[in-house]
Amino acid sequence: MQIDLIETFLDLCETRSFNRTADRLRVTQSTISGRIKALENVLGRRLFIRSRAGTQLTTDGLRFAPHARSLLHGWTEARHALGDPGAGVVTMRIGIQHDLVGIHFSELIRDFRAALPDTAFFFEADYSAQMSADLTTGVEDFAILFSPRYHADLYFETLGEITYLMVSTETDRLSEVSRDTYIMPHYSDAIPHIHAALHPDLATASLSIGQNAAMVALIGSLGGTAYVLRQSAQELVQVGTCKMVVGAPPIPQPIFAGMHIRNRHRSMHRHLLQILRKRFGPGAISDPRRRVG
Repeated sequence: MQIDLIETFLDLCETRSFNRTADRLRVTQSTISGRIKALENVLGRRLFIRSRAGTQLTTDGLRFAPHARSLLHGWTEARHALGDPGAGVVTMRIGIQHDLVGIHFSELIRDFRAALPDTAFFFEADYSAQMSADLTTGVEDFAILFSPRYHADLYFETLGEITYLMVSTETDRLSEVSRDTYIMPHYSDAIPHIHAALHPDLATASLSIGQNAAMVALIGSLGGTAYVLRQSAQELVQVGTCKMVVGAPPIPQPIFAGMHIRNRHRSMHRHLLQILRKRFGPGAISDPRRRVG
């Protein structure tokens, strides 16, 4: 199969426009149409539907997309292995949970780039449900997330955990925390359930936040009590904005790496997993108890 058919298909998946893909690949629109038609003939399936509303992937197109990305990755890696100077750059699309962006993010990027110098990285902060969906369809190649959406085509591995601590602008005693000024944490699917078991009297608070940065900003502007990342809690206490609430149990949040199952043994993905295990796993430099947040 000609690799330019795969490249054209993947570019059209992004642009959803034959004209834009033709411009980007510096060929004519008729060439793009011919390549897609040739690929559809090889596969025996229709991959796109063209209408007044635009160009959309068919169900078969959606199913083929992650395999097409894998084929392109494999082809580029093979050319690199043979020392082909014209092999181009492999691009890794990585999703990362919003709350993890502030935790050793620059160090992770540095380590990723050092391990895979011939790879271009595209990072996007998102939530677990969307990242799991993007792994399934091939929109993303790798994800670092809180709540895996298990699927037969996906592989997840537990890396370690971070910790949320309760802080307050009003009191340092758990018995004095007011439900009226309490903000519920909803950083992952599991946390509301853990929280309800720990603090049933606070589980009916009228305000809930799903992102640590937003929670910190809200505590700073409105005051009140909430769970925030360990690092954020320490910073809020240090500057005098909040007090640590004595007697409030910490809430742990596991961190997972996710990928399509066919990529589980690919060298690129193994390198990323190794780096993440060192960063978040047992014996991590930042915290010997694996609680790095």
